[in-house]
Amino acid sequence: MGAGAGETVLVTGASTGLGLALARLLVRDPRYRLVLTAREGSLARFAAAGIFEGERVMLRALDVTVARERELVVAEVNERWGGVEVLVNNAGVAYRAVVEHFQEADAEAQMAINFHGPMELIRLVLPHMRERRRGRIINVSSVGGMMAMPTMALYSASKFALEGATESLWYEVRPWNIFVSLVQPGFIQSASFLNTRFTDLSGRAAAEPAAAYHAEYAEMSELIGRLMTRTGARPERVAAAILRTMQQRHPPLRVPATWDAHVFAWLRRMLPRSWYHWVLYRSLPHVRTWG
Repeated sequence: MGAGAGETVLVTGASTGLGLALARLLVRDPRYRLVLTAREGSLARFAAAGIFEGERVMLRALDVTVARERELVVAEVNERWGGVEVLVNNAGVAYRAVVEHFQEADAEAQMAINFHGPMELIRLVLPHMRERRRGRIINVSSVGGMMAMPTMALYSASKFALEGATESLWYEVRPWNIFVSLVQPGFIQSASFLNTRFTDLSGRAAAEPAAAYHAEYAEMSELIGRLMTRTGARPERVAAAILRTMQQRHPPLRVPATWDAHVFAWLRRMLPRSWYHWVLYRSLPHVRTWG
């Protein structure tokens, strides 16, 4: 059976967007004890959303890149509720930069949030899950983990890494009755694209019309913004997909959560790889003007 009565669910990045939509679903379900986390400066958003601490809800500060904060949260859950039964790694960020415009520090910052942080949380909760011979780990990936787009190399690298490690983990912990899933949203109706981070070099190129790659930044920013504001997929729909995955007896490894994620998964399966890349390249906006 899936996650059920009295099980403790830890959600990262729970104060906004998809994480908040999932938190609202879970708060209404008395079967779960909740550990909802966000960075210290974002905790006030819970009260604004009508979510407060209670007998079965803990609200905790957690920057997933900080080892001490990860350890403190998991230790408190172990002591108070006996451990985490369901981990939802949702916290993430996106950097926008072509390969020529990011440096080692930029790559480390992107990977720390989208890959290293989730992996370290998994390592902390797995001993309890193995001891109980039961558990659920859900990593929120993206179509960016299924395909790469120009100007999003760092983001796709972090999600590709998350997908690869999660696939290995699926094999490793299955003997202990621990189920691992990747939920793959596509474009979700939100303004989150406005929070995409630029590196020093990509920010300057995006702002300077004469700079190399400026056309790529301009066209891709417009395309992504248009897709995210016009798509019919909302955070609540993806949150519902995560909840269904939690509750399935035998959840799949990969869960495309929006229509476009299903389309990209189908294209990758059906088209020869050379055709697949040709179709996507020719679909890029005004690509003949780039360079």
